[in-house]
Amino acid sequence: MEPTHIEHIGIAVKNLDESVKFYSEVLGLTCYKIEEVAEQKVKTAFFKVGQTKIELLESTEPDGPVAKFIEKKGEGIHHIAFAVKDIDRALEDAQGKGVRLIDEKPRKGAEGLDIAFLHPKSTLGVLTELCEDKNK
Repeated sequence: MEPTHIEHIGIAVKNLDESVKFYSEVLGLTCYKIEEVAEQKVKTAFFKVGQTKIELLESTEPDGPVAKFIEKKGEGIHHIAFAVKDIDRALEDAQGKGVRLIDEKPRKGAEGLDIAFLHPKSTLGVLTELCEDKNK
């Protein structure tokens, strides 16, 4: 596996509108996209800082993964995502090195990316996402 760059940092928030306002008004960043990913029970907002994106995540359901995360740990950094050129190969490589996979096969995520998560118990406690943009 050879990540090309940090694709984004995911931040779990309770209120997307208030959080977008903070990132816009206090940090001076521009929200360029808000999107709901129904399959993941989440609504996202994206900001770009250089080549890296910040993804704010608000749960759309009380039983969604982000809601459960906030319930256990509070708002804050939820995951780090790395861009890879071949997500299938990256997953095989990670699994071959003993990494526990949450997703054995890629699925569609926000911005049309193919995504897959590695289990934090295998990644030093950090939920890690792999992303491939097949449109590039």
